[in-house]
Amino acid sequence: MKTSYLDSAIKRFEYYKSLGDNTFNQLTEEQLFWQPGAESNSIATLVKHLWGNMLSRWTDFLTTDGEKAWRDRDAEFENDIKSREELLLKWDEGWKCFLDALHSLTDGDLDREIFIRSESHTVLDAINRQLAHYPYHIGQMVYIGKLLRNEDWKTLSIPKGKSSEFNTQKANEAGRNP
Repeated sequence: MKTSYLDSAIKRFEYYKSLGDNTFNQLTEEQLFWQPGAESNSIATLVKHLWGNMLSRWTDFLTTDGEKAWRDRDAEFENDIKSREELLLKWDEGWKCFLDALHSLTDGDLDREIFIRSESHTVLDAINRQLAHYPYHIGQMVYIGKLLRNEDWKTLSIPKGKSSEFNTQKANEAGRNP
């Protein structure tokens, strides 16, 4: 089974997007805007930041610097999204821009040079940079969701105390007995 790096990266990014989607689905609108403290971000603010980053980095990805002149990064941390609907629109718009750009790439593009804030990167490095950045913030969103839902949180991974059961199920699905 041969999988290209791009296929693998897209699969990982789609998984992290699903963690965000499944977090939003468990929270009320009010909870999406809750901030743990004055120096902390709400889920809505994190979404706004990811949206701004995705649009800036991945619009005209191969031909323009990833830090666009129209991006106002500081404003991304102002908690001014007004509704769940606006939050979801930004979330989906950012991911569409990003995933469309990834899907347009070929393995031959991975060694190409692009720029982010005038710093040279290979396409491969730019993707890896986002593989660290996006899951970092999505993990923050999941953690906030878990804090808010507490015992009502529906796990997005293997439930506590269920690792052995999970592994057995996966082995059986793959036709391998553990």
